[in-house]
Amino acid sequence: MHHSVSAVLLSLLLTGGGAALAQSPSSSVELSIRRIELVPDDVQATVEVAVSPGLSTMFLFDSEVSREGLTLEGRERFAMVDAGLTTLRLIPSEKVSAGERLKLTVRFQDGAAPVSATFVLVSHPARSEAHVEVYRRKRSVETYQEEVRQARIEAEKCREENERLRAERNAPDGLTGLISTEVISGRGVEFRDVNKDVTQGPGGAAAKHYVNAYRAARRVAIEIFLVSRGDDQPWTAKGATLRGKANEELKVLQVWQSSPVAPGSTVQRVVVEAEAASESPQGPFTLKLWDADGRRTVTLGNVTFP
Repeated sequence: MHHSVSAVLLSLLLTGGGAALAQSPSSSVELSIRRIELVPDDVQATVEVAVSPGLSTMFLFDSEVSREGLTLEGRERFAMVDAGLTTLRLIPSEKVSAGERLKLTVRFQDGAAPVSATFVLVSHPARSEAHVEVYRRKRSVETYQEEVRQARIEAEKCREENERLRAERNAPDGLTGLISTEVISGRGVEFRDVNKDVTQGPGGAAAKHYVNAYRAARRVAIEIFLVSRGDDQPWTAKGATLRGKANEELKVLQVWQSSPVAPGSTVQRVVVEAEAASESPQGPFTLKLWDADGRRTVTLGNVTFP
């Protein structure tokens, strides 16, 4: 089986899997600093902030806030709520479900307008906004200059990503394309059967049947064979993250699934491809897969690459 699987994977690395391609994300691994400006009105627009179980989100305020005036919906389901005079650090626990929306309100100590600010924390299975700066007073020129600098960096990343995508689109098919885009080197594709080592988190939308790992010169991929847990609703992976022990992430390039996992269906394959230099660590990584609305996930731990 492994020889035919390797051939299919080589095709996926080059072509993206054809019509069954589920995701080709182009966003950077780490989200930039979020800056929010409050206006001195009685009516404030509610701001959404992405949070994720196990990941830290830090709010930094330019005015002192009242610890007693802090209200957080579902506070008991957060692993950490650390409030300072001008900072608030939140870490949701696994008890916070994907897609859940929790209201956070902070009150400022000086009583000036606006007296409070309200945010809606939107839980995502793997993505969070790590740093949120909240400005109640007029921002300094330096903060705007820094925002412009970050925008230029993001624009340059997008330009490089577009160039990479154009180069791969214009590449020939088959092994010639893999060689021309330097996806593989003289060593080809290394393979490892990691099924015995990989663990699955509880309550997944589908069950692990078998797992293989691959490494090429500039790419890694993990192939997961999934079976239904008996849920009547079909499940298809739409997004993924590969996160290491130190919270470092590999940049996921695409997620491909053969067909939806559903009761009565055969074993379905999911391939997650990520960008990684040859000297990248082997792992272990945690792989998290989620569906279109982010509510039903599959989590695999102790993922390693050759």
